[in-house]
Amino acid sequence: MTSYYHLEQKQERLKQQIFDNLDILIGSVCSKGPQDPEGCNITFKTQGVSKSRHIRKVLVPTVREMTQRHRKLKQLIQEISDVNWELLKQRVY
Repeated sequence: MTSYYHLEQKQERLKQQIFDNLDILIGSVCSKGPQDPEGCNITFKTQGVSKSRHIRKVLVPTVREMTQRHRKLKQLIQEISDVNWELLKQRVY
């Protein structure tokens, strides 16, 4: 069992990591295929409807980085949820 102090420290580190990864875009970067080598699309769902937006070629690396941050953010949120649960359990006992 991890001590309450160590859990609080981990929680603080995770909060900082979450804050550092808030510059996000939700979606997947897809090429438009050989017919349009100049750009890509970002595809995402809004209210159950798939949508796409054009990404200029020069912005593709930035958009890929931002979508990667979204995946990292989801992982960090799961981790902080687990830590919060452990902290709650220790407060009760």
